[in-house]
Amino acid sequence: MPRIGTAPRALLTTLLLLPLAACGTSGSEERDKAGAAPGFPYTVTNCGVRTTFDRPPRRAVTLNQHATEVLLALGLQDRMAGTAYLDDHIEPRYTKAYGEVKVLAKEYPSKEELLGADPDFVYGGYASAFDKGEGRDRAGLRKTGVDTRLNIESCTHGGVGIDELKTEITQVARTFGVPERGKKLIAEEDRKLGAVQDRLKGTKPASVFVYDSGDSSAFTAGGAGLGNDLIERAGGRNVFADVDKSFADVSWERVIARRPEVVVIYDYGGTSVAAKKKRLLDDPALADVPAVKNKKFAVLPLSSAVLGVRAADAVDELAGQLHPGTK
Repeated sequence: MPRIGTAPRALLTTLLLLPLAACGTSGSEERDKAGAAPGFPYTVTNCGVRTTFDRPPRRAVTLNQHATEVLLALGLQDRMAGTAYLDDHIEPRYTKAYGEVKVLAKEYPSKEELLGADPDFVYGGYASAFDKGEGRDRAGLRKTGVDTRLNIESCTHGGVGIDELKTEITQVARTFGVPERGKKLIAEEDRKLGAVQDRLKGTKPASVFVYDSGDSSAFTAGGAGLGNDLIERAGGRNVFADVDKSFADVSWERVIARRPEVVVIYDYGGTSVAAKKKRLLDDPALADVPAVKNKKFAVLPLSSAVLGVRAADAVDELAGQLHPGTK
């Protein structure tokens, strides 16, 4: 498309504004009438930031996989101006919709790349999505006219579980003016979770140690994150549920002392599941830990262990690994 020069653009702008002036109605009032949507304005406080939406976002950018998949699950790919930063492959049921969205960067986009997508809303999965040092902080984006949302797992104090996921889905769906889609998605999650609960009746919880990463110490799932809730719903007992964090470093001595029956390996990044298993199996200090001694391993993609729409499927999959006889 040819570029419009400064003078023609000014003339065009003047001509477009004449009918509005003649009618005695301001441009903002006219836009408000044209852009009115049921249920708006909508005000929500998210992770300490209060935002009033006069209309649903039209050009959203998602940063981090679980934020992206929430919008895709709500059928909002037509409102997405861009996306960035996957932990692993997109959930297969969303592959087609994801293909319709422009990928801005493999990891986080620069501020210039982000604003170049002309977003009116940025939805981040992790607090790192809004890194002030990179110019993507929420206050700074607001000054440019861009509203934001951070997944509430990054700012919720205390335990995070399925109830918080329902809040996340409800608020996002409401922000985009599709509350009924949110209710339908939550109902489907509940249905799946109920089916797993019925399947596990009478089973004894297996003691579980989550191995995310680490060599000199173990980076594991504590009791405050979604991962802990998923383990419990899948018929497990997190041996570090007493750690009041979503993730934490613990000593190998503590792992040995708690004698887990199963190791759940979080799968992501450059270190393969096979390499993580080898690290555990080759450590003589862990040789008598029941899970290692009996080679009892389960695998969960990291993208399934954070507050997103994979939660119910993750519980189903993990339950089948912890209790094979219940499949």
